[in-house]
Amino acid sequence: MKTSGTKSIRRLGLHALALPILALAPACTDLTEVPNDALTPENAFRSADEILAGVASVYAALRGPMWGYYNLSEITTDEVVVPTRGSDWYDNGRWLEIYRQTWTANSGSALDDMNGQWNDLFGGVARSNLMISVIEKAGGATAPQTLAELKTMRAWFYYMLMDLFGGVPLVTGTEVKQNPRVSRDSLFKFIEAELNAARTALPATRPAAQYGRLTSGAADAILASLYINAGVFKKDAGINATGYNSCNVPVSGGQNGCQAAIAAADRVINSGRYTLNSDWKTNFSINNEGSPENIFVVVHTATPGLGMSLQMRTLHYNHHSLGPWNGFATIAETYNAFDAADKRREMWLVGQQKSFNTGQNITDRAGNPLIISVDIANVEQAREHEGPRFNKFPPDPGAPAGDAHPNDFPFFRLAEMYLIKAEAQIELGQISAGIQNVNLVRARQFTPAKPLPTSLSAADARTAMLNERLFEFAGEAKRRPDMIRFGKFTDIRRFKSLRESYRVLFPIPATQIQANPLLTQNAGY
Repeated sequence: MKTSGTKSIRRLGLHALALPILALAPACTDLTEVPNDALTPENAFRSADEILAGVASVYAALRGPMWGYYNLSEITTDEVVVPTRGSDWYDNGRWLEIYRQTWTANSGSALDDMNGQWNDLFGGVARSNLMISVIEKAGGATAPQTLAELKTMRAWFYYMLMDLFGGVPLVTGTEVKQNPRVSRDSLFKFIEAELNAARTALPATRPAAQYGRLTSGAADAILASLYINAGVFKKDAGINATGYNSCNVPVSGGQNGCQAAIAAADRVINSGRYTLNSDWKTNFSINNEGSPENIFVVVHTATPGLGMSLQMRTLHYNHHSLGPWNGFATIAETYNAFDAADKRREMWLVGQQKSFNTGQNITDRAGNPLIISVDIANVEQAREHEGPRFNKFPPDPGAPAGDAHPNDFPFFRLAEMYLIKAEAQIELGQISAGIQNVNLVRARQFTPAKPLPTSLSAADARTAMLNERLFEFAGEAKRRPDMIRFGKFTDIRRFKSLRESYRVLFPIPATQIQANPLLTQNAGY
């Protein structure tokens, strides 16, 4: 029975300071493998296979964010709530603390979820730094491309750290020492420069054997997201009722954030390497590695410890023979926001439920028909059938373990490039052009078509833009940054009664400040 689930995620405990002795395998050629042999810079990386194993270890660090970054990006918003169901999912109030935004620097969620994610992400940075050092010393014909790959990965880890915590220590070497924080703006400029340098050195495509490894499209996708969030990511504090307009923020190249976001998104859209998937659902299926829409994914396999566990967090105990944890749900207002004719509404499970193994109707633990309701009456005493459940990433009926579902998780899809471009156009006053790009994404979801009118006012277009991102990306860890960017993150909503603007950033966990006295706390904590 599920209570916290953190036992499935390895914590590295680096406090953004220490260089780890990485667990690497001397002959790892599959980026989904987690190597086991303890090798160090002194006794390893003497062959192409060992170097590839080191690169694989950096990709393996992407699995940590599938717990902490994902949970913090979803449960803090109107998209996911984790009700207390009897003794399940209480954990000293941690899950409701996240949803209600009542955390402190040393509360349960800060010491577990936030601290764990700080460690996981800095673990990824440390792995990246080690392999960058190794490749720089080794040289060779493929070194420029591999360095671009590793620096893009490091930039992505720093992107997530900046998103969650604002300014953090900027560590680019392997020396073990304590480091102070840099400003969020400094971190933004570092990430921007690293990605702009790397994108021209990365390959446009990869052979099938290198599926999941970064391409130039991935670097451009991260840049597009970075630029549309420039109005947020260049601030260490502050929020206003209308959100953050990145069009007022200068970035490199003499452009503002909106112009740069359009340029980066267009490089992906116009590359000819990606297409919108006509069947939206297959973007998330157990065989979604074939989706023409995927740009940057976390590769999963049907192997314990190497697969996806999102299904276990949300499905009812009896949905699958593996016994999911019956946790994550959504509030009625979010479910009801989806148009009944929108195919994307089918990602939610409501009504009479069926087994993913047999296809037959299932019951609750008391033997009653399991009929999932739209409403949750009391989030502190919820019944096991209350609240719509996610099924965007359907479970594998034959999965050998709860963390072994093979669905790959897309950090970026082509649909987001269209919507980032649309949002930037709307903010620049190009409303008709922006809505046309929104409608390109909407078109596959409605029969008959139901396009948004291109004559919307600026305010209505912004509202439609935020809503469309909810409909398209629910369950993909996009909602928190979206709500912050549109000035909605701290709004009062169902089961949440506080509005404290400083919570657009998480606190630096108290354990990190204790370990590194050079760190300073975010405002408000």
